[in-house]
Amino acid sequence: MSITRVLAFPTRAIVLSAVPFIATPELSLYRGIRFGMSVATVAEQCHISPEPRIVDRRPELIQELMWMPARVEGTAADSVQKVLFTFYNDRLARIAVSYERSRTEGLTAEDLIEAISATYGGTALSAVGTAAGSKAGNLDDRILARWEDADTSITLFRSRYLSTFGLVLLSKQLDALTTVAHAEAVLLDERDAPARESARQQERSDDDRLKEEAVRRVNKAAFKP
Repeated sequence: MSITRVLAFPTRAIVLSAVPFIATPELSLYRGIRFGMSVATVAEQCHISPEPRIVDRRPELIQELMWMPARVEGTAADSVQKVLFTFYNDRLARIAVSYERSRTEGLTAEDLIEAISATYGGTALSAVGTAAGSKAGNLDDRILARWEDADTSITLFRSRYLSTFGLVLLSKQLDALTTVAHAEAVLLDERDAPARESARQQERSDDDRLKEEAVRRVNKAAFKP
């Protein structure tokens, strides 16, 4: 699924139809995990090692942590294939859920909307449309529904390419900060790229000179006319 591209930056707006605002107090909670939690806390909740991948170190620390539910023989498999957590300065900002194709085979969008609405309460906002390079997928993903309140947004989408479902949960505040920080990180990397390349070339030249000098000393000592 293109869920692997959920964290592609910079992001653009999701194409959504105009709908009434619906508040649901529990949107910020996913399987006992709440936005704002630290890497260590989320890892403990998921029973995985707290070793995130570092996306950016500056100007803010952006990290990713992957969780794949365990497959236990003799029990019903989890509908989730994997979950990607994104952290802004060690605070959970985004949750991207990729569903196992075999566990959602035959299910309609209405089936998933009904199940998600049962978990979060209320009715999904009408949000059928195409993702415009958004946080919910790539250009080929189709937005199926969205739930939101003042602080949190949950988007259900379907990958047209893989025909699989995905769910993206966002802390609006932390995710916005993450997006801005990553954009700034890209600019910093572009600005510093020439200096880094020059330093790399200089280091390689110094190493080459040291190796040449070492070979020279050995050969000079061993040379016989």
